[in-house]
Amino acid sequence: MTEPLKIAIAGGGIGGLALALTLHPAGFSPVVFERSKSINELGVGINILPHAIRQLADLGLLDALDKIGIRTRELVYKTTTGQDILRQPRGTWAGYDVPQFSIHRGKLQACLADAVTERLGPNAIRTGHKLVDFTQDDTGVSVRFETDTGPVSDRFDVLVGADGIHSKVRKAWHGEQGPPSWQGIVMWRGATWSAPYLDGQTMIIAGGMRSKLVLYPIYNDPARPDETLMNWVICANVATADDALPHPDDWSRRGDLDEVMQHVTGKIDIPEMDIPALIKATEDIYVYPMCDRDPLDQWTHGRVTLLGDAAHPMYPVGSNGASQAILDAVALAGYLKQNGIAGLAPYDVERRTTTADIVRANRKGGPERVIDLVEDRAPKGFQALDQVATPDELRAIVGEYQTMAGYRPEQVNRA
Repeated sequence: MTEPLKIAIAGGGIGGLALALTLHPAGFSPVVFERSKSINELGVGINILPHAIRQLADLGLLDALDKIGIRTRELVYKTTTGQDILRQPRGTWAGYDVPQFSIHRGKLQACLADAVTERLGPNAIRTGHKLVDFTQDDTGVSVRFETDTGPVSDRFDVLVGADGIHSKVRKAWHGEQGPPSWQGIVMWRGATWSAPYLDGQTMIIAGGMRSKLVLYPIYNDPARPDETLMNWVICANVATADDALPHPDDWSRRGDLDEVMQHVTGKIDIPEMDIPALIKATEDIYVYPMCDRDPLDQWTHGRVTLLGDAAHPMYPVGSNGASQAILDAVALAGYLKQNGIAGLAPYDVERRTTTADIVRANRKGGPERVIDLVEDRAPKGFQALDQVATPDELRAIVGEYQTMAGYRPEQVNRA
């Protein structure tokens, strides 16, 4: 009887942990190596779309997600001055048989990590392991890590690089790419407790690629019944693509309140929430450049492949980054179960092609192009939206993106 493949996953983020969970019922016992000394509830909010929630639900995680996230009921696209452009029901309110979730990234990561430990055992996640290098031959992959107690080496049949936008695994073949690609947009992000707005389950995106607010609740604490943890993002185009990438090695830099407020005061105003007050009440503000990388022409090299941001870092529009990493995990686990190591090649072709299209679409604004379209045509606002853009025109932009990214209801729901 053939022994199951021995699989190493470099990176304990959402993609790496989702891969471990999907490999387990397929008969594998992978090991996740995470460079951080622990998996903590760090970060801010993200959205997970129904096609990815479909996979997490199949893994029996829906009840756990309901305890740590919020089912998104509606997405409202607006101008920066608060005029409605398009309202879209989401998740089960849009005809899906699974929800969409707005959720704290750290809480989702911790949820996945807990499930990995419970199902695969306490040694399935090894924190404090920094990938140093790896070599491969016809029989396996030798991997070396740095730890607090010294170097550690091991041998595996397959190595999956799920180690993020600065991936060590990716750099082995694509180190000439240099720093991530930046078009001059900076994001300030934070989360703080606030009174909810509207129905407490609505996401708002106000403004296009030049200046944008993203706002949505991500957690309800039973101990704080009158408040919700509100996630906000401010995006502003502050430079050109020719300017140097700011702080290329620091992706957890604390942001300055005065710095972000100059992109809010007098520029973004919506009736649902006092955005300046929300930002001023936020204890920790983080600032990041909005970056991606050009799609690759190959992910898999022998027994080594890529997944998630290591494979396809993309602009955070359309709520697709973490969702696509989860879909990568499901596809890779399926191919490895069906074809063994030979499954790495078709995984590469299927997922690389799909995600390359999403990377390119996100650079143009993804479904949020509906806002750019209206603001370009009516920069001072409008009296009647249908004189600026027809409903069919707006719905077509969003619908085409949903189809391309694979999350229309007919692509997600089970027959």
